[in-house]
Amino acid sequence: MAINESAENYLETILILSKKLPVVRSVDIAEELGFKKSSVSVAMKHLREKEHISVDKSGFITLTPSGREIAEMIYERHQLLSAWLVHLGVSEETAVEDACKIEHVISKESFQAIKDHVGGIGLSDGGNKPQGG
Repeated sequence: MAINESAENYLETILILSKKLPVVRSVDIAEELGFKKSSVSVAMKHLREKEHISVDKSGFITLTPSGREIAEMIYERHQLLSAWLVHLGVSEETAVEDACKIEHVISKESFQAIKDHVGGIGLSDGGNKPQGG
C-alpha cells in the first residue's frame, strides 16, 4: 500500500469532502486545497490509474476500497495526533501543522502504540479537519 504523501493528502481530502458534500468533483478538491484544477486533474489521473479512486462520466470522484483504506488511516492519524498534541499543551495551529507532517511518516507500530497509550482522544470530531494536512 506504499503511496506518496501528496496522494495520501488527496485521498484524505476526498474522504473529508465526501462527508460534507453529496458528490466530490476535482473543482471541490482544488478549492479545498487551494490548488489549480489542472494540478488536481493530473493527481486524479494518477489515483485512478492506481485504482484508489473511480471517476464517473459526470466527473464525480469516489474512493475505491483501497483508496478509502488509505484515506481513513491518514485521517485517523491526523485526528488523534492533533488532539494529542493539543492535549499536551501545543497550540492548535502548531498541533495541526505537526500532525500533517507526522501522519505520513509514522510507522503503523508507532502509531498503534501512541493510540493505545492515549486512548480515543480526538477521534470523534465529526469529520472536520483544518486545511493543509
